[in-house]
Amino acid sequence: MGATVAGAGEPVGGVETAEPFAVRVTVRGYETDTQGHLNQSVYLQYAEHARWSLLQASGIRQSAMVDRRIGPVTLETTIRYRRELRAGDEVEVSCAFVWGEGRTFRIEQTVRKADGTVAAEVSAVCGVLDLAERTLLPDPRAALRELAEDPSPLGLTGQ
Repeated sequence: MGATVAGAGEPVGGVETAEPFAVRVTVRGYETDTQGHLNQSVYLQYAEHARWSLLQASGIRQSAMVDRRIGPVTLETTIRYRRELRAGDEVEVSCAFVWGEGRTFRIEQTVRKADGTVAAEVSAVCGVLDLAERTLLPDPRAALRELAEDPSPLGLTGQ
């Protein structure tokens, strides 16, 4: 289950983005529903796995975030289902942070079959929460850049 960079990132609407980062996952039988399709909640698990893998590739450990009393939060998620996935399908789950201004940012993800077919698109609005104050940090980029050993997977190199 290694992580790879899937290709070059493109600016989206004039805002900064990272190169898409991706992890490979094999759909397991117990993740499917009675129709034999990947259960809808598992797409979110795959997306979350790719997000944490990207943070790890940046050198950000969950324990470091806890020590700093901050944590990533998802405020809104949209999933667009394009093609079914079945047990045994090999997929690549990409993950790209899309930075704008303010307290939130977007994470854009694609679940793609081995043949290139897009199975799902996941778009999330996220932030970084101050765990003591229970409010979003005003500059999530600065907080993540400070923790990152390599901020490039996060799209934070030119700052």
